[in-house]
Amino acid sequence: MLTNNPFAELTAIISPTVMQAYVVLMILLVIGGTVLDMVHKQSAKYFFANSKKAQENAKTKVGGGKKAGLALKTVANEVLTSSEFCNTRRRQSHLMTMYGFIFFVVTTAIMIFSYTGSGAEVPALIPLLWHLGALSLCVGGYWFWFSIRVDVASEGVKWNQFNGRGDLFILGLLSMATFALLWSFTQAIGLGVISKLMFALFIISTTFLFGSVYWSKFAHMFFKPAAAFQKKVAHADGSRENLPADYDLSDPEVHAKFPDIPEYMGANPPNMGLGIKAEPPRHY
Repeated sequence: MLTNNPFAELTAIISPTVMQAYVVLMILLVIGGTVLDMVHKQSAKYFFANSKKAQENAKTKVGGGKKAGLALKTVANEVLTSSEFCNTRRRQSHLMTMYGFIFFVVTTAIMIFSYTGSGAEVPALIPLLWHLGALSLCVGGYWFWFSIRVDVASEGVKWNQFNGRGDLFILGLLSMATFALLWSFTQAIGLGVISKLMFALFIISTTFLFGSVYWSKFAHMFFKPAAAFQKKVAHADGSRENLPADYDLSDPEVHAKFPDIPEYMGANPPNMGLGIKAEPPRHY
């Protein structure tokens, strides 16, 4: 099962051209939904306006080499390792879901476009990565849904309670990966009718996932790296997103600039403690 291309047997009832057209349609749905989301939320407009404002307030100029280094740091931290998650369990769940989704989608495209109509035998590694990607997606997604979902931890919302548009994305991912595995398993053991039912549910789930981009958090994935990069640039050029600098509250120059500090906190303000960091992050 793990090294079997489940799409190869479909060629008996579905033309490879139809399968390839479906993949292209899903890509177009993602692009269209993301563009509509950006227009509706004006996220791109806000991003460029915020970037321009930061440039006007910049105290130092950040060169192209520095920006390239910040871009690589963003890819390494926020994209590849999801370092923005302080909660270790949340981070692990996110990485399993993200990499599972990437391997699943990429290997799906490879098998459909390269090994359904050519007659060539697919290398065993590709369907293996397809199954492992779907399995990783399920493990990470179900772990998040049943154990570390934010609303469950902070607001007491039960696992079976649908939380509006915020849950569309994760439910679409889970249903797609789950029915993909069930379809492959039932196909491998020869359960024809059940296999066709699982395939139909797999297609419905996939269409729902990629067709609901405008209403779900799917488009958010493309905006987060850009926002993280802009934040790093804002700290590097000194604009700091119009936030005040980090001050030493016992510094006389700071006292001269902010007379309220010594008046209310004394010349040597006490250590105020860790604040929110005193408790390990349990939620997002």
